[in-house]
Amino acid sequence: MTPARIRRAVRAAPAADPTTAPTRILDHDHPDVRRFLRSIDREAGPRERDPQEYLRAAHRRIRDAIRPVYSMADTRSVSGTLRRGRGSCSQRFAVLEAAARARGIPTRSRGLVMDGEFWYPRFPMLRRAVPRFVLLAWPELRLDGEWVSVTRALAGPGRADAGPSFGNAGAETLFDAVGRGAADWRAAGVQGCACDDAAFARFVRRDLGTHSSRDELFARYGQNLPGPVRLAVEPLFGRWSAGATSR
Repeated sequence: MTPARIRRAVRAAPAADPTTAPTRILDHDHPDVRRFLRSIDREAGPRERDPQEYLRAAHRRIRDAIRPVYSMADTRSVSGTLRRGRGSCSQRFAVLEAAARARGIPTRSRGLVMDGEFWYPRFPMLRRAVPRFVLLAWPELRLDGEWVSVTRALAGPGRADAGPSFGNAGAETLFDAVGRGAADWRAAGVQGCACDDAAFARFVRRDLGTHSSRDELFARYGQNLPGPVRLAVEPLFGRWSAGATSR
Protein backbone atom coordinates (compact mmCIF):
# COMPACT_ATOMS: atom_id res chain seq x y z
CA MET A 1 0.00 0.00 0.00
CA THR A 2 3.06 2.29 0.19
CA PRO A 3 3.68 4.14 -3.10
CA ALA A 4 6.98 3.34 -4.79
CA ARG A 5 8.36 6.87 -4.52
CA ILE A 6 8.20 6.68 -0.72
CA ARG A 7 9.69 3.17 -0.64
CA ARG A 8 12.58 4.31 -2.82
CA ALA A 9 13.25 7.51 -0.86
CA VAL A 10 16.85 7.26 0.25
CA ARG A 11 18.49 10.67 0.14
CA ALA A 12 17.79 14.01 1.74
CA ALA A 13 16.52 16.92 -0.31
CA PRO A 14 18.43 20.23 -0.43
CA ALA A 15 17.85 22.49 2.54
CA ALA A 16 14.80 24.66 2.08
CA ASP A 17 14.91 28.44 1.96
CA PRO A 18 12.81 30.21 4.59
CA THR A 19 9.57 31.46 3.12
CA THR A 20 6.24 32.92 4.14
CA ALA A 21 4.73 32.80 0.65
CA PRO A 22 1.34 31.18 0.10
CA THR A 23 1.26 27.88 -1.80
CA ARG A 24 -1.53 25.80 -3.29
CA ILE A 25 -1.87 23.94 0.03
CA LEU A 26 -0.87 26.79 2.35
CA ASP A 27 -3.24 29.28 0.71
CA HIS A 28 -3.25 31.89 3.47
CA ASP A 29 -4.21 34.52 0.90
CA HIS A 30 -7.60 32.85 0.37
CA PRO A 31 -10.55 34.87 1.76
CA ASP A 32 -11.80 31.94 3.88
CA VAL A 33 -8.36 31.47 5.40
CA ARG A 34 -7.91 35.18 6.08
CA ARG A 35 -11.29 35.21 7.82
CA PHE A 36 -10.24 32.31 10.05
CA LEU A 37 -6.87 33.90 10.80
CA ARG A 38 -8.54 37.09 11.99
CA SER A 39 -10.10 35.09 14.80
CA ILE A 40 -6.60 34.00 15.84
CA ASP A 41 -5.32 37.57 15.63
CA ARG A 42 -8.04 38.72 18.03
CA GLU A 43 -6.90 36.19 20.61
CA ALA A 44 -3.15 36.56 20.03
CA GLY A 45 -3.10 40.35 20.11
CA PRO A 46 -0.72 42.77 18.33
CA ARG A 47 1.84 41.47 15.86
CA GLU A 48 4.59 42.83 18.09
CA ARG A 49 3.88 40.19 20.71
CA ASP A 50 5.98 37.05 21.11
CA PRO A 51 5.53 34.92 17.97
CA GLN A 52 5.41 31.79 20.14
CA GLU A 53 2.37 33.19 21.91
CA TYR A 54 0.74 33.67 18.52
CA LEU A 55 1.55 30.09 17.51
CA ARG A 56 0.10 28.75 20.75
CA ALA A 57 -3.08 30.78 20.18
CA ALA A 58 -3.26 29.47 16.61
CA HIS A 59 -2.80 25.89 17.78
CA ARG A 60 -5.60 26.23 20.34
CA ARG A 61 -7.95 27.78 17.79
CA ILE A 62 -7.26 25.07 15.20
CA ARG A 63 -7.61 22.33 17.82
CA ASP A 64 -11.01 23.65 18.88
CA ALA A 65 -12.38 24.63 15.45
CA ILE A 66 -11.32 21.69 13.24
CA ARG A 67 -12.60 18.25 14.18
CA PRO A 68 -9.86 15.58 14.01
CA VAL A 69 -10.52 12.84 11.44
CA TYR A 70 -8.49 10.24 9.54
CA SER A 71 -8.54 11.96 6.15
CA MET A 72 -5.96 10.70 3.64
CA ALA A 73 -5.92 13.82 1.44
CA ASP A 74 -2.54 15.25 2.45
CA THR A 75 -2.49 17.81 -0.36
CA ARG A 76 -5.88 19.35 0.46
CA SER A 77 -5.68 23.13 0.66
CA VAL A 78 -6.06 24.88 3.99
CA SER A 79 -9.14 26.67 2.68
CA GLY A 80 -10.65 23.28 1.81
CA THR A 81 -9.99 21.97 5.31
CA LEU A 82 -11.58 25.04 6.88
CA ARG A 83 -14.67 24.72 4.69
CA ARG A 84 -15.15 21.14 5.87
CA GLY A 85 -14.45 21.96 9.51
CA ARG A 86 -12.56 18.70 9.92
CA GLY A 87 -9.07 17.46 9.10
CA SER A 88 -6.32 14.96 9.77
CA CYS A 89 -3.25 15.82 11.80
CA SER A 90 -1.42 16.56 8.55
CA GLN A 91 -4.19 18.91 7.40
CA ARG A 92 -4.37 20.64 10.79
CA PHE A 93 -0.58 21.11 10.76
CA ALA A 94 -1.01 22.73 7.34
CA VAL A 95 -3.48 25.21 8.83
CA LEU A 96 -0.94 26.02 11.56
CA GLU A 97 1.76 26.57 8.94
CA ALA A 98 -0.52 28.84 6.93
CA ALA A 99 -1.26 30.85 10.08
CA ALA A 100 2.47 31.16 10.80
CA ARG A 101 3.30 32.31 7.27
CA ALA A 102 0.50 34.86 7.32
CA ARG A 103 2.02 36.25 10.51
CA GLY A 104 5.47 36.51 8.89
CA ILE A 105 6.93 33.35 10.47
CA PRO A 106 8.75 31.24 7.84
CA THR A 107 7.95 27.52 7.72
CA ARG A 108 9.28 24.48 5.93
CA SER A 109 8.52 20.74 5.93
CA ARG A 110 10.81 17.93 7.00
CA GLY A 111 9.93 14.63 5.38
CA LEU A 112 9.84 11.78 7.89
CA VAL A 113 9.17 8.24 6.73
CA MET A 114 7.37 6.59 9.63
CA ASP A 115 6.88 2.90 10.28
CA GLY A 116 3.25 2.00 9.71
CA GLU A 117 3.23 0.33 13.13
CA PHE A 118 3.01 3.81 14.63
CA TRP A 119 -0.68 3.82 13.58
CA TYR A 120 -1.53 0.29 14.78
CA PRO A 121 -3.06 1.52 18.07
CA ARG A 122 -5.48 3.62 16.00
CA PHE A 123 -6.56 0.74 13.79
CA PRO A 124 -6.22 -2.51 15.79
CA MET A 125 -8.64 -4.36 13.48
CA LEU A 126 -7.19 -2.90 10.26
CA ARG A 127 -3.46 -3.45 10.75
CA ARG A 128 -3.06 -5.36 7.52
CA ALA A 129 -4.43 -2.36 5.62
CA VAL A 130 -1.98 0.14 7.16
CA PRO A 131 0.89 0.97 4.74
CA ARG A 132 4.29 -0.35 5.77
CA PHE A 133 5.73 3.18 5.54
CA VAL A 134 3.91 6.51 5.93
CA LEU A 135 5.27 9.87 4.82
CA LEU A 136 4.80 12.57 7.45
CA ALA A 137 5.25 16.28 6.65
CA TRP A 138 6.76 17.51 9.92
CA PRO A 139 6.54 21.31 10.24
CA GLU A 140 9.55 23.38 11.19
CA LEU A 141 9.35 27.11 11.91
CA ARG A 142 11.97 29.83 12.01
CA LEU A 143 12.02 31.69 15.32
CA ASP A 144 14.77 34.08 16.43
CA GLY A 145 16.88 33.11 13.43
CA GLU A 146 16.75 29.37 14.18
CA TRP A 147 14.75 26.51 12.70
CA VAL A 148 12.82 24.63 15.39
CA SER A 149 10.38 21.74 15.28
CA VAL A 150 6.69 22.45 15.63
CA THR A 151 6.79 20.97 19.13
CA ARG A 152 9.50 23.34 20.31
CA ALA A 153 7.79 26.26 18.59
CA LEU A 154 4.68 25.59 20.65
CA ALA A 155 6.04 24.28 23.93
CA GLY A 156 9.50 25.80 24.15
CA PRO A 157 12.72 23.95 25.05
CA GLY A 158 11.52 22.67 28.44
CA ARG A 159 9.43 19.51 28.63
CA ALA A 160 8.82 19.29 32.36
CA ASP A 161 5.07 19.64 31.85
CA ALA A 162 4.84 17.52 28.73
CA GLY A 163 3.38 14.56 30.58
CA PRO A 164 3.44 11.01 29.19
CA SER A 165 4.80 10.20 25.75
CA PHE A 166 2.34 10.27 22.91
CA GLY A 167 0.96 6.78 22.35
CA ASN A 168 -1.16 7.46 19.24
CA ALA A 169 -4.25 6.03 20.88
CA GLY A 170 -7.44 7.41 22.36
CA ALA A 171 -8.83 10.88 21.84
CA GLU A 172 -5.46 12.68 21.80
CA THR A 173 -4.05 13.15 18.31
CA LEU A 174 -0.51 13.91 17.22
CA PHE A 175 -1.58 17.50 16.57
CA ASP A 176 -2.86 17.74 20.15
CA ALA A 177 0.27 16.13 21.60
CA VAL A 178 2.74 18.63 20.18
CA GLY A 179 0.87 21.38 22.01
CA ARG A 180 1.91 19.90 25.34
CA GLY A 181 5.50 19.21 24.26
CA ALA A 182 5.21 15.52 23.41
CA ALA A 183 6.41 13.76 20.24
CA ASP A 184 9.34 16.07 19.53
CA TRP A 185 11.91 15.32 16.85
CA ARG A 186 15.41 16.62 16.14
CA ALA A 187 17.21 15.20 13.13
CA ALA A 188 20.82 14.12 13.47
CA GLY A 189 21.42 12.12 10.29
CA VAL A 190 19.54 9.84 7.99
CA GLN A 191 19.63 6.67 10.07
CA GLY A 192 20.57 8.05 13.47
CA CYS A 193 18.62 10.72 15.30
CA ALA A 194 18.54 12.65 18.53
CA CYS A 195 14.95 12.81 19.67
CA ASP A 196 13.33 14.13 22.81
CA ASP A 197 10.59 11.51 22.74
CA ALA A 198 11.98 8.01 22.23
CA ALA A 199 8.48 6.53 21.97
CA PHE A 200 7.90 8.68 18.87
CA ALA A 201 11.43 8.53 17.49
CA ARG A 202 11.66 4.75 17.31
CA PHE A 203 9.09 4.72 14.51
CA VAL A 204 11.07 7.10 12.27
CA ARG A 205 12.70 5.05 9.51
CA ARG A 206 14.21 7.77 7.34
CA ASP A 207 14.74 11.50 7.30
CA LEU A 208 14.13 12.91 3.80
CA GLY A 209 15.47 16.34 4.68
CA THR A 210 13.77 19.71 4.51
CA HIS A 211 11.57 21.10 1.77
CA SER A 212 10.38 24.65 1.22
CA SER A 213 6.78 23.53 1.71
CA ARG A 214 4.62 20.46 2.10
CA ASP A 215 3.59 21.06 -1.52
CA GLU A 216 7.17 20.41 -2.59
CA LEU A 217 7.49 17.35 -0.34
CA PHE A 218 4.36 15.63 -1.63
CA ALA A 219 5.09 16.62 -5.22
CA ARG A 220 8.41 14.85 -4.94
CA TYR A 221 7.39 11.71 -3.06
CA GLY A 222 3.64 11.42 -3.57
CA GLN A 223 0.90 10.85 -1.02
CA ASN A 224 0.60 7.87 1.28
CA LEU A 225 -1.88 5.72 -0.63
CA PRO A 226 -2.28 4.99 -4.34
CA GLY A 227 -4.77 7.42 -5.86
CA PRO A 228 -7.61 4.93 -6.49
CA VAL A 229 -7.34 3.54 -2.95
CA ARG A 230 -7.26 7.02 -1.46
CA LEU A 231 -10.39 8.04 -3.37
CA ALA A 232 -12.18 4.88 -2.28
CA VAL A 233 -11.49 5.23 1.45
CA GLU A 234 -11.68 9.02 1.80
CA PRO A 235 -15.51 9.18 2.11
CA LEU A 236 -15.28 6.97 5.21
CA PHE A 237 -11.97 7.96 6.78
CA GLY A 238 -12.45 11.64 5.97
CA ARG A 239 -15.39 11.69 8.39
CA TRP A 240 -14.22 9.15 10.96
CA SER A 241 -13.37 11.07 14.12
CA ALA A 242 -9.95 10.39 15.62
CA GLY A 243 -10.31 8.48 18.86
CA ALA A 244 -13.83 7.33 18.01
CA THR A 245 -14.88 3.79 17.31
CA SER A 246 -17.36 4.85 14.64
CA ARG A 247 -18.09 7.84 12.43
